[in-house]
Amino acid sequence: MLDQLQRLPADPILGLAAMARADTRAAKVDLTVGIYMDETGVCPVFDAVREAQAMLATDEITKAYLPPAGVDAFNSGMQKLLLGAEHPALLGARVSSVQAPGGCGALRIGAEIIHAATPGATVWVSDPTWPVHLPLLGSVGLQFSNYRYYDPATHGVNFQGMVEDLKSAGAGDVVLLHGCCHNPCGADLSLAQWAVVADMAEAQGFLPFIDIAYQGLGDGLDEDAAGLRLLAERLPELIVAASCSKNMGLYRERTGAAMFVCRDQENAEALVSQALVAARRIYSMPPAHGALIAGKILSDSKLDRTWRVELMEMCARINGLRSDLRTKLEAASGRDFAFIEKEKGMFSFLGLSAEQASRLREDYAVYMLDSSRINVAGVNAGNIDYLAESVAAVL
Repeated sequence: MLDQLQRLPADPILGLAAMARADTRAAKVDLTVGIYMDETGVCPVFDAVREAQAMLATDEITKAYLPPAGVDAFNSGMQKLLLGAEHPALLGARVSSVQAPGGCGALRIGAEIIHAATPGATVWVSDPTWPVHLPLLGSVGLQFSNYRYYDPATHGVNFQGMVEDLKSAGAGDVVLLHGCCHNPCGADLSLAQWAVVADMAEAQGFLPFIDIAYQGLGDGLDEDAAGLRLLAERLPELIVAASCSKNMGLYRERTGAAMFVCRDQENAEALVSQALVAARRIYSMPPAHGALIAGKILSDSKLDRTWRVELMEMCARINGLRSDLRTKLEAASGRDFAFIEKEKGMFSFLGLSAEQASRLREDYAVYMLDSSRINVAGVNAGNIDYLAESVAAVL
C-alpha cells in the first residue's frame, strides 16, 4: 500500500534553509527561516526562560497530563498580555482560551471552531500571507478568497485595495488579519486603519481571525496589540491565535494559545468546550513544558520584568538593524531603501526579482526566498556589509 506514495517536494522555506545549511562557503548569509538570531548568529535563550526552567525543575513532582485546556497561569497570562489586564472584554468575562501546540496549533483550533459554526466558510487572507495559513486552515474544509494588502510599488499597505476587496466579505465570512509585524512583508496597519476594519466588521458582519505571532517585536507589547484590542472592544466576537515562539524564544517548545472573544460569558464557555473537543481529536492533550515556562514568567512579577526588558532590547536591535541595513544598501547601490526602516518585525521584501535572488544564492551564498523576503534578524555586524554589497551587485 505505502509503496505507491511518491516523494513530495520540500517546503519552499525549509528546503531553502536546508540548502543554506549545506553551503560551505565562508561568506554565507542565511536570511530564510523566521527565527530571531543574535549578533553571533545564535537563537538565544532568554534569561527569564532559564530562570523559569530552573524553578520548574526544582518544583516539578509529576509528569501527568495537563488539564485539557492547558496551564491556567498561561491561559490567564496570555489573555492579559494580548488584551491588557483592564480590557472591557476581560472585565465582562467575554474571553476564554485554550493552550495549543504553538501558533500553528492555535490557528488549527480556530479553523476547527469556524468550520463547526459554518462548514466550508470563506476565509479572506491577505495577499501575500504566511504560506502555511492555507494548509492549516484549508485542510479543515474552509475556502479562501484574497484581499489586496501589499503594494510592491510603495513597499507599504495597499489599504484602498484592501478595503475595496473586503467590501465583499459578509456574515459567515472570516477575515484573517496579522496582528502586527506582517509575515512576510513587514508592512502593518495603522491604528486608524484598524478602526476602519472594525467599522466594516460591524457593518458587514464578518468575523476577524487575528494571527499575532510577533507581539513585542514591532513597537512594543502594548503598541503591537493595539489593533487587536480595538477590535475586541468594539466587536461582539473574534478569534485570536497567539504564539510565544518569537517573543519568548520558545520555538521548539511549541507554545501557543487560541483565544475567543465572545458576546457573553456563556458563549465564551461554549467556545472552550468546542475547542477541547477539536483538540481531543487532533492532538488529545496539550504539551506542558513551554506553557509552564511562559505561565511562570507571566505570573511572577520579577520574571515578567526581566522578560520585558529582554524583549525590549530584542525589539530595539531589530529596529536598529533595519536602520543600519537601509543605510548600507543605499550607500552600496545608490537606491532608495527607506521602506526597510518603516516596516515592523522580522521580515522585509527587498524588491528583487526571483532571478536576482537566485543569483545571490549561486554567486554570493546569500540566501533569501525568491520573493526577496528576508529575515532581518539574520543580519549582524559581521555580514551586513557583505550583504549590502552582494545585493547591490545583482541590482
